[in-house]
Formats: sequence, structure tokens, C-alpha cells
Amino acid sequence: MKTLQRHILSSAVAGAFTLTGTAALAAQDDIATLRADIETLKQQVESAAEWKRPNSLIHMAGYADVDYVDPDNGPGSFASGSISPIFHYQYRDLVMVESEFEITTNELGENEFELEYLTVDLFLSDSAVLVMGKFLSPLGQFRQNLHPSWINRAPSAPAGFGHDEAAPNAEVGLQVRGGFPVGSDGIKANYAVYIGNGPALEAAGGEIEMIETPGIGADDDGNKVSGGRFGLLFPAQKLEIGLSYATGQASVRDTAMTPVFYETGRDYEYTGFDFTWRPAPFDLRGEYAKQEVGDLPGSAYAVNGGAWEAWYVQGAYRFGDGKWEVVLRLGEYDTPDDATDNEQTLVGLNYLFASNLIGKIAIERNDNPNAGFQNDDRTLVQLAYGF
Repeated sequence: MKTLQRHILSSAVAGAFTLTGTAALAAQDDIATLRADIETLKQQVESAAEWKRPNSLIHMAGYADVDYVDPDNGPGSFASGSISPIFHYQYRDLVMVESEFEITTNELGENEFELEYLTVDLFLSDSAVLVMGKFLSPLGQFRQNLHPSWINRAPSAPAGFGHDEAAPNAEVGLQVRGGFPVGSDGIKANYAVYIGNGPALEAAGGEIEMIETPGIGADDDGNKVSGGRFGLLFPAQKLEIGLSYATGQASVRDTAMTPVFYETGRDYEYTGFDFTWRPAPFDLRGEYAKQEVGDLPGSAYAVNGGAWEAWYVQGAYRFGDGKWEVVLRLGEYDTPDDATDNEQTLVGLNYLFASNLIGKIAIERNDNPNAGFQNDDRTLVQLAYGF
């Protein structure tokens, strides 16, 4: 009997040790599997973190608008407006490529495609960026910052600030721009200095008709135009003021002649001033721009130069919850050609469906102060969206 008991006890102890060893081995296998799972999870987390901190970033923005224009001297028409997609491609904190395209439909129903700007931006420091390519003119405020339809509080550009008028539109060259604090009162400075091909002067009938500034991709005379803008921002007062200046030489082009006629040695100068004051719910801004072309004594073509000069002051006021907004703009455009002079008054009413979706209706009075020329008054309706 005792022998049987000892045998049973020995068998139980042996079984216990066997089970213990088996459990230990199983536990070791589980730990190894767990460690492998943890390592896999760690790699996945690191991969996800790398995705959140990529070396390259791609971004798309832009704006679009549709219009209805009803001039007093002609029939009213719907316009398909335009769409302007903007692309950004950035590699780390080193370089960024940015571009804007404008796609429109003209009066003949034909689609038109235009490159508004295309630049490669090299980040030199926190206060300086080197920009090279075709860029919006850094002179003044309207063209480089305010012309997108969903930002402009009016459904049209001020007189003299459209294409090829008193304010330059674009330039092909290079610029350095940035900003930095001034003192300890929160005042900030911003700046842009550039050198580029400059404008082309369009001539016909022995006179210079306009200054073309779409961003000329060639320099006919090899003499560059340089200049820039310097601004001061006073955050406490919600005020910014800026001064702009550029000088150089521009060539004359007569596209009516075959081959195209070129004349060099024409002096060119731009002067400008702008301000913005935004104590909510008011938005008050204004700008002065003047492009001037010098005379060229002894020229066999266009002896006389001239000045293209414009200014505007625009105020906007939002009511109540900020959905409704009234706009008033006064401006004037003066050129060597009496037929293009304009004294402009615009009164408008806006409704903001969202901060980036705005409906506008405005009455625009365009009066030519010279005798014998007809006024070009019109009613404007626009729906603009920024994305």
C-alpha cells in the first residue's frame, strides 16, 4: 500500500514538473511573440510619424468667380468668369515652387489660359526668401495681395489698377522679400527688392499707347528695372503703410509693324504709396501708383514719353453679424491718351455666405473728364469663392 502511495506521489510530482516546464516554455513563446508584435507596432508608429513629418508637401488653393455685367451703353451679359488654381510644392524648409494659372472664357466663347506667376522660392532665413521666375509685381498692394476676387471687396479692379495700366502686374526676374520686428512695441517691417526685365512700351502712330507689364520673358534692350516696396505694420493700430519705387529702362515695341519695331534707351520710373487701416467692422484702404516714361530727344519714332497715374480710396463696413457689407470706392486714372482717362465712383453691397464665399452687387460710375468722350457706367454682379 505504501509502495502504491509512493508511486502515485512520484507520478504526481513528475507531472507537476512536466506541466510547469511546459507552461514555462509556453510563456517564453508568448513573450517572444509579444516582443515581435511590439517591434512591429513600433515600426508602424515610426512610419506613421514620418508620414506626419514628410520631406515634401503639396498644396492646392485658388479662387473662382462668375459675373453679370450690365453697361449703360450696351446689352447686359452673363460671363463665365474665371478660375485660378494655385499650386505649392515645398521640400523641407529649403525650397518651394509656387504657381497660379488663370482660365477664362472670352466674348467669342474661346477658352484662354494664362500663367499668372511661376517661381522657385529659396528660404534663406526666417526673414528672407529668394524668389526667382515670373512673380506678381511687389510694387504696391492691390496687384500682389488684393486682386483675387474673393479678397477684393468690389467686383472690379480700381480704375488704373487693371492690366497694363498705372500699376505693374507682374515681373520676370528675381527678388528678395521678407519681414522682421522693429523695436519692442510689436511693430513689424516687411520688404521686397527685385530686379527684372521690366515692361514693354506699346506704341502706334508715333505715340506710346500703354505700358505692358504682364511679366515680359525677354529683355529687348538688356537694361533691367529694379526697385521694391518697404512697409510698416502697426498691429495695435491695425494699420499698415507702404512705399514703392522702381527705376530703369524700357524698350518700345510696335507690334503693328513687320518685323516688330524696337527702340531702346527709354527711361522708366515707378512711384507708389499704399495704406490699410482695419479697425473692425471697418476696412479702409487706398493706393497711389504712377508709371512714367521719359522723353527721347532725337527719336525717329516716339519722341514724347508720358505718365500713367492712378489712385483710389476704398472703404467697407460690415453690419451686425458680419454677413452684410457696404462698399464705397473713389478713384481716378490719368494717362497721356484723353480717351482712357477715368474718374470712378463705385457703391456696392456684399453678402458673405462664408468667409471665403461672397456675393456682390455694385453700381460703377466711370466718367471721362475730357470733352467729347462717352461715360462707361455699368452694374456689376459677382459670386466669388476662394478655396
